Amino acid sequence: MLGAMLKQLIRRGGIPEDIREAFQRAKEELGARGLLHPEMVEILKMTVASAPRVFVCIDALDEATPKHRRELLESLREVVRVSPNTRVFLTGRPHIEDEIMKSFSGTVRIRLSPTPQDIESYLAMRLEGDTDPKAMDDELRADIMRIIPPKISEM
Repeated sequence: MLGAMLKQLIRRGGIPEDIREAFQRAKEELGARGLLHPEMVEILKMTVASAPRVFVCIDALDEATPKHRRELLESLREVVRVSPNTRVFLTGRPHIEDEIMKSFSGTVRIRLSPTPQDIESYLAMRLEGDTDPKAMDDELRADIMRIIPPKISEM
């Protein structure tokens, strides 16, 4: 993920010479292993620090493994520390909120919950797109539409 962020930042203004050299060194060492995580973080910090303002948006952070999520949050915290003009926007399910709060002080939280109508619309759309219409009859469809929206709304 850090590599993808770095790639997007570099595209905006060309590849600075120090970054080009770091990639070249990594390519020549140990059979073109690529950059290690600490090197990637340092290059990302240099790149972000040279930009007037950077917005980092990561959706569904809860889908990352706990180990990768922790490493990513630590890396982003380092980037923000050296570049106060960097803003981070993260989305994820409530169970990772404490992890985010530990990494970023002064965090603004916005809790969103789908309405039963949102859930019904989503389910209807997914059921209409079913690639195997023979797998479901009208009774099963009605049960899905009756049972799932209230259960999800209770979460």
